[in-house]
Amino acid sequence: MAHRVALRAQHPRSIWLMVLPMLLTVLLVAVWAEGQDYYELLGVSREATTKEIRRAFKQLALTMHPDKNPGDPSAHEKFLQVNRAYEVLKDEDLRKKYDKYGEKGLDEQQDGRYESWNYYRYDFGIYDDDLEIITLDSGDFEAAVNSGEIWFINFYFPRCSHCHQLAPTWRDFAKEMDGVIRIGAVNCGDNNHLCRRKGINSYPSLYIYRSGQRPEKFNGERNRDNLVRFSMQFITTTITQLWQGNVFSEIESAFSSGLGWLITFCSDSGDCLEPRTRQKLAGMLDGLVKVGWMDCTADEQICASFQWLNTLDSKEIYNQVINHLPDLELLTSDSFQSKLAHHRWLISFTFGNKNSASNEYKKLQAFLRNDHIQVGRVDCIADSELCQSLYIHKPCMAVFKGLGIHDFEIHHGKDVLYNIVGFARDSVRAFVTTLGPDNFPSDRKEPWLVDFFAPWCPPCRALLPELRKASIQLAGQMKFGTLDCTIHHNLCSRYNIQAYPTTVIFNGSSVHEYEGHHSADGILEFIQDLVNPSVLILDPSSFTEKIKGRDEGQIWAVDFYAPWCGPCQALMPEWRRMARLLSGQILVGSVDCQRFQSFCQSQSVRAYPEIRLYPGNSRQPDRYTSYNGWHRDAHSLRTWALSFLPRASVDLTPETFRSLVLSGRDHWVLDFYAPWCGPCQHFAPEFEVLARMLKGEVRAGKVDCQAHYQTCQLAGITAYPTVRLYPYLGKKRHEQSGEHINSRDANVIADTVRQRLQQLLPRLHNKPKDEL
Repeated sequence: MAHRVALRAQHPRSIWLMVLPMLLTVLLVAVWAEGQDYYELLGVSREATTKEIRRAFKQLALTMHPDKNPGDPSAHEKFLQVNRAYEVLKDEDLRKKYDKYGEKGLDEQQDGRYESWNYYRYDFGIYDDDLEIITLDSGDFEAAVNSGEIWFINFYFPRCSHCHQLAPTWRDFAKEMDGVIRIGAVNCGDNNHLCRRKGINSYPSLYIYRSGQRPEKFNGERNRDNLVRFSMQFITTTITQLWQGNVFSEIESAFSSGLGWLITFCSDSGDCLEPRTRQKLAGMLDGLVKVGWMDCTADEQICASFQWLNTLDSKEIYNQVINHLPDLELLTSDSFQSKLAHHRWLISFTFGNKNSASNEYKKLQAFLRNDHIQVGRVDCIADSELCQSLYIHKPCMAVFKGLGIHDFEIHHGKDVLYNIVGFARDSVRAFVTTLGPDNFPSDRKEPWLVDFFAPWCPPCRALLPELRKASIQLAGQMKFGTLDCTIHHNLCSRYNIQAYPTTVIFNGSSVHEYEGHHSADGILEFIQDLVNPSVLILDPSSFTEKIKGRDEGQIWAVDFYAPWCGPCQALMPEWRRMARLLSGQILVGSVDCQRFQSFCQSQSVRAYPEIRLYPGNSRQPDRYTSYNGWHRDAHSLRTWALSFLPRASVDLTPETFRSLVLSGRDHWVLDFYAPWCGPCQHFAPEFEVLARMLKGEVRAGKVDCQAHYQTCQLAGITAYPTVRLYPYLGKKRHEQSGEHINSRDANVIADTVRQRLQQLLPRLHNKPKDEL
């Protein structure tokens, strides 16, 4: 059964006195736990990243685990609290609920389980401490693999012995290829949905990712040389052999394209880079300079005229080349407005000293050239007024979209190249604007979605790319903006923002706070529901009128909830989705029991959420059935609610199948099923929806293939459920097997049936009357 948040009645004083000695130890532990919040328990700041939270928890696990403290009777309870803190803070949705409502906003039930000490010591976070290996999760995976860089990613599972055997090799390989390609790792224990979506069904699975191309799986023996050999074949940058006849024309051609040259000079003394090292350099410098080599035994005079780099180490050569490349174009207050008026720019705002990533930023122009995004920088020390007018007070990257200086979006992701490139590409296509006091839509007539956030908040950063996706799908219908509450405190206070992210929709005089999944689909569904509400918000008066006074045959599903209740929040988007699926069949409402507490108590609501179905019997207005199912997703709730509707289909026997379907004068659509078949049970309510949709046009019937095996065998049924159309074609008998419909969606099946009957109309009209 799914969890609910129970309302606690205050115990009489006498009972507390009786049980106090028995609960002394537990209460002491509870006081210890409640005295600190989850961030304090783990020893991290509220700005901590998921990786920092994981590291902090691992350190605590190694010292606080009951396996290491066998003499401490409270060790189990203490570690349960630390484990709970980790489970909540590593999850973006749970972390937001905790930040907003505290522990009362979470699902209260805990299973009391955790891993052994050995697991935390040897299996937990295999690559967290490796600088050359980038740990990716669901939030940044797509941005990484679509950045334009080559990624070699290790999908692993913490309990997989082969994964642990590979780890030392993967670390050595990552050090050798550092800077040449990106080496990543995905923990499929923490990112199960991501791994399943990518088709990962064994561990470890090693894949090369290149933007716009299918991933390539490594299937060889997992040693360092094989991994290097495999990955090098994807570095396809051309290395040019230069000689007296082409060297100057090649150099001039590259210069005209804005590219320099890195040339290695080979002589009979052996001071030449190995081919593999040259290829690595070509990959590291792709798009920045062209790479070539020259045989100095044949072209000695030309070789003597070039500047030499006194190293054969690929990383040292790379660093020297990057240092020699020109810096990003400097924009000043005099040129800023004119430059940004008609072109798209990615701007680096700096405050004096260059950060460690400044040289890497020189590669941005090469990555974004095909996207027609120019790259520049602004010195906020020299042009402080310009930066202050944009409310930029610290180093950052921002995309200006070619519509002037006020239409821009600031990057709040990781300060790494792949993340910045992905952000720039997404931002220029999206319609999200960074807001401030000057452009905040407090009195605008057009609808706006505003995301109040803090840059340090991980759920906030995860939501930003979803907002960009939603803005593209709602272009022209709704505008999107983000407001940084660490800068604009007064604006956020005016709208009583207490947790991040808080997403609010301003529609004229109406203001609606978004509650639901932090995804583009969730936002779209919420907005659609605002335009055309599927759930009726009930108060005591309307509840009495519509539920207690419902018409005969009218069925209502009602959710009694409290805004602070974690399971209630998780149910909200599913409840709205269920209401849309039930549109026209069952009415759906909700009651806020925090606002109408006494009313809910009068209705005997004792826990949240309380889901009730009031059947279509107006003579018993107080009668209801509570939902006690384990799953609270839209489809499970819909199936439960539809089970209360009167059936619109009929059960067929071998005799009625022959007389009504094969020999009758009606069109039929049939569901061939088996009672033990899970997909059949899932499809059953959908078939009832179909039967009601086609009522008056096509009759709907069901055949139990376990009870009537021979009938189904003669009809050619080989799988369950199977949907068949049996159209009436006049005196000509129906075909025994009917016409197969390959769908389990009521809308699709109904459309298919109607289209097929429309095709058959000319045949029926052309038949003589005595054949009809």
